Amino acid sequence: MQEMLTYLGAALPRFTSPAARLLALQCALRTDIRGHVRLPAGLLQGMRLRQNRELWLELAHAGWLALPDFRALPVQVRLLDAAVLDQAPGRRARCRAADWALRPVPLVLPAAAPALRLTALVLAAHTCTRGEHSADMDILTRLCGHSPQQTGELLDRLVATRTLEAWQHNRQTDEVFWQLPQPQAQPHSVGLPRRHRA
Repeated sequence: MQEMLTYLGAALPRFTSPAARLLALQCALRTDIRGHVRLPAGLLQGMRLRQNRELWLELAHAGWLALPDFRALPVQVRLLDAAVLDQAPGRRARCRAADWALRPVPLVLPAAAPALRLTALVLAAHTCTRGEHSADMDILTRLCGHSPQQTGELLDRLVATRTLEAWQHNRQTDEVFWQLPQPQAQPHSVGLPRRHRA
């Protein structure tokens, strides 16, 4: 998932909207070897993207895909960036990743705005098995298409929704650290303050 998010971070214009990035991610992960994608109406409705033509126009304007026929179901689209076909792993693993991207364990959100969902997805892709998780702020902002200030505000919202326990930005190293909520049965360990911008 990190590789595909990195690819999209480079292939799409810097401030492509979060909703367009989520749509592009699903297209990139579900494409066949010729760059053709079929997106069921249920998938687009579940993502709350079915009637949002502006997102398709945004990606078409960036030269990333050809506009689909909006009357056809399922929506069929052709990706124009040949580099998307070079992304590893194979199609079957990418389809599993596309499903995971809809519910990125351990940072699954209830219905939320695309900016918050994309931020949670990027963090989930950078979450490891050990207790302390981190990524470079520049990487987070590039993959999410936000400024550092917007990213900080979205991280605060993830703490407010209890999706994250806490986060911290080390301005000297430009690294962002975050903690996941502890299961209720276990005692809370002393860690980062709930909200902190160092």
